[in-house]
Amino acid sequence: MIPPTDPKAAYFAHKDEIDRAVTETLDSGWYILGRQVESFEREFANYVGDAHAVGVASGTDAIELALRACGIGPGDVVLTVSHTAAATVAAIERCGASAYLVDIDPVTFTMDPRRLDEALGSGASGIRAVVPVHLYGHPADMPAIMDVARRRELLVVEDCAQAHGARLDGRRVGTWGDAAAFSFYPTKNLGALGDGGAVVTKDDALAERLKALREYGWTQRYVSTEAGINSRLDEIQAAVLRVRLRHLDDENGRRREIAARYDEALEAASVTRPVVRAGAEHVFHQYVVRAEDRDELRRHLSDHDIGTQIHYPKAIHQQPAYAALPQGTLADTNDAVARVLSLPMHPHLTDEQVATVARCIAEWRQRVEV
Repeated sequence: MIPPTDPKAAYFAHKDEIDRAVTETLDSGWYILGRQVESFEREFANYVGDAHAVGVASGTDAIELALRACGIGPGDVVLTVSHTAAATVAAIERCGASAYLVDIDPVTFTMDPRRLDEALGSGASGIRAVVPVHLYGHPADMPAIMDVARRRELLVVEDCAQAHGARLDGRRVGTWGDAAAFSFYPTKNLGALGDGGAVVTKDDALAERLKALREYGWTQRYVSTEAGINSRLDEIQAAVLRVRLRHLDDENGRRREIAARYDEALEAASVTRPVVRAGAEHVFHQYVVRAEDRDELRRHLSDHDIGTQIHYPKAIHQQPAYAALPQGTLADTNDAVARVLSLPMHPHLTDEQVATVARCIAEWRQRVEV
């Protein structure tokens, strides 16, 4: 079986380092908000290129707390995309705001700045923020999104859950908006051995408020100056992340190598391969193709022990919990949902496995076309 992703392989690739870091943390006797979290926050902020990183319990919490720290709450409307994980919209609603869904660029699957501008002219009241999603590891068009947002005096919180290390015009994702949210779910490019997340920002005051909000609104222990939540990155996960951060660029490089091999092998396979925008550095959290007969292709691959996934089988506006959300025209989102397929992608795939996937797709296409 060739799995679509393999967090166990990610652990075994650095097992000795991770085991040593975990053991040292256990031996320390300090398990919440200690040296490992402080060190990881400093190292991750430096890696991203922002002044501050604040560790939290999950990527969903990271979006919620980033919005809350920016002053977003009940009565506010936040613009985001429908082609994303439910976590993006769940976090918006958890801070008391409402989501308005805009369409994607059909080539990169990220927020279309033109549709963003149209949404702002729709007459919807209370719009205060934008959450662009750097989907599949490809940066959203942040220069254009920031231009629209600044002209309309909107706050911007980047959803970087799938794009650790990605760049656009030489700048890493997470450095464009007022704040940015990262997830460290085990399958992410930078994954922990459980849940975890972080918010990064350049704003000193925003970082201090985030630190209070993640721990009951405390600015001194046991005294809440505002209502916060319990969302703390634990010491063991921080220790694991410190190890994996040291290898992130190399592993992202391997992902790009695998993507290049797929690109070459699938050139004549009658599937649409990923496109990388000029100036973007894709980190290929997923390698996503489009096929008119996607479901047949997926069954064929499964029959040959090749695992795939669909990110996402239903867009947000197609899900019962969110069907009533206000939305713009979502034609490109609907088209993507019907045709996207994520091939196996993680840095521990072998060249032979990549070749097997490509060969299986080519054989299927030849059979279909005969």
